[in-house]
Amino acid sequence: MTDGGFMRIDSLGAAEFASPLRGFTADDERVPLGLGRADGGGASFERAGPRARLHFKPGAVRAGIVTCGGLCPGLNNVIRSVFMQLHHGYGAAGVLGFRNGYKGLDPRSGLEPVRLDPDMVNDIHKAGGTMLGTSRGPVDPAVAVENLATRGVDVLFCVGGDGTQRGALRLHEEARRRGLDLAVVGIPKTIDNDVAFVSRTFGYQTALEIARGVIDAAHTESKSVENGISLVKLMGRQAGFIAAGATVASQDVNFTLIPEVPFALGGPGGFLEALRRRIEARRHAVVVVAEGAGQDLLPGADGSDASGNVRLQDIGTFLKERIETHFRTAGVPAVVRYFDPSYLVRSHAADAEDSILCDLYARHAAHAAMAGKTGVLIGYLHDAFIHVPIAAAVGRVQRVDPEGVLWRAVLAATGQPARLG
Repeated sequence: MTDGGFMRIDSLGAAEFASPLRGFTADDERVPLGLGRADGGGASFERAGPRARLHFKPGAVRAGIVTCGGLCPGLNNVIRSVFMQLHHGYGAAGVLGFRNGYKGLDPRSGLEPVRLDPDMVNDIHKAGGTMLGTSRGPVDPAVAVENLATRGVDVLFCVGGDGTQRGALRLHEEARRRGLDLAVVGIPKTIDNDVAFVSRTFGYQTALEIARGVIDAAHTESKSVENGISLVKLMGRQAGFIAAGATVASQDVNFTLIPEVPFALGGPGGFLEALRRRIEARRHAVVVVAEGAGQDLLPGADGSDASGNVRLQDIGTFLKERIETHFRTAGVPAVVRYFDPSYLVRSHAADAEDSILCDLYARHAAHAAMAGKTGVLIGYLHDAFIHVPIAAAVGRVQRVDPEGVLWRAVLAATGQPARLG
């Protein structure tokens, strides 16, 4: 996977065709994993971008797109931009949209793929969700690859998070095992912003904007009653980027709880007593909790979902009940309002900044595929798009650094103790 610190990218072979585009990136252009190393060492990645020579003949290439996992702002933007780059930039012979996630790659599902055209994708970027539908769960790689070969698909774009990319890796390996000329390219999608080697995933910025609006409403609610406490649960299974980012954007949050920073409920230094002191001093409070926070305080997990993710217990309703009990026991009247905007946030259309990011991810994915890159994920580091081996990215999670800039900003904005308990 690495060669002298270089992340090696798998290729289908010779690049025999001239690109119809202009302004090219060479394979030897690198982006370092870490900046500021005096010795110039450390891992580095191929810089993404259009290549002068292509593996696939532009006018003959056939592609497929599949969207998997939970919704995220920008999915339709990605679908549209992949199609537009292939259609207008490379003159692709056809682009198929496989329906309902990996389920649609299995012909036994009865889900016939959609043949995309300019009219079909014209306005899809204006709406949230995905025009192709989505689902969780894997597909038999042998069945899926055979289906792709039968349909003459040369390139498959897999849009999704860690579970989706694990599936993409299995498809890549099956195609390699069979000696098929199939490029598998991953486009990272997670609202949680927790993909390795990706500094910002599409949809995250939109999520912050919508979450900030919810926090504004929660703040109003808390100030409108005596001893009002507004509790807002935001998405973030293993990483608290949305909770932390929305807190800094809002500046009206008093406590932020994320998976990366453990906290205690009880005791003089615990969260509940800190919240009580805040209420006695200011008569209102806003609490933001990421969905994956405090799981050690809850009963055991209920197994995994179809994507292999551990099923989380509901920290939001648990905290609401514990807050109400604590204040009742302490003899301090309090009114607790609970907000869970998860589906509202993830189903929203992408904002302007995310729309641009979606377009860039999609077009870099198209360039990689046309050059014959395979088993590759489009990453984003130091304001540069990169090629990351899918095998290097899956199973690794980017998380909020408790000693880093973002969390220090949260502590300054909220005034909460660095440690609760």
